[in-house]
Amino acid sequence: MTSSQKIMKKKGRFKAEIDRRLPKAQSDALWQKATDRLASLLEQYTSLSDGVRFHTENKIFPAAAIYLTLKESIGQDDAYRVIEDATFKTADAAAKKLSALLRLPGMQSLFVKMWDPLTRKMFGENSGFKNVFYPKKKGEYRMDVVSCPYNRYFTELGCPELTKISCGADDHVYGDLPGLKFERTSTLGRGGERCDFCIRKD
Repeated sequence: MTSSQKIMKKKGRFKAEIDRRLPKAQSDALWQKATDRLASLLEQYTSLSDGVRFHTENKIFPAAAIYLTLKESIGQDDAYRVIEDATFKTADAAAKKLSALLRLPGMQSLFVKMWDPLTRKMFGENSGFKNVFYPKKKGEYRMDVVSCPYNRYFTELGCPELTKISCGADDHVYGDLPGLKFERTSTLGRGGERCDFCIRKD
């Protein structure tokens, strides 16, 4: 199995959204075309660091490959809805699991504390982000993203509108967690100068 096939195998919610809209033969053909497109992207961007590739290979490139392939066949609006619906369903599933974990004693405080090392590792400079980190406050974590690989690579690939969906996924994951408040006033994908993150105990 090729790298692109392995990645696409994990994108079942995207395939399900396409299957729901199109006849199976057409859906399967488009899925294969998107898989081939993803393979080309992986070859094109072989020099990326491991930290950046975590985001490009798991989320950015598969979404772009599926979207651009669908856009050629079913139009931009329907292609966008496929990516949006699948992304938000994936985010909602993650939020459900996270909510269950956060109902355990002490987990809300621990979750806020973990945001600093987690974001520095997964959403820091080694992963292609540029950030503004704020002084720590008890029960609160704040960070801004001023440059983002999602915005960068979606734009390079000709689909900057997909960045907005990635921003929306954060709202779905963090927006209704028990005992926590997620606050955001702007994102790069929605035309802002930064993505501001603030999560605190409610």
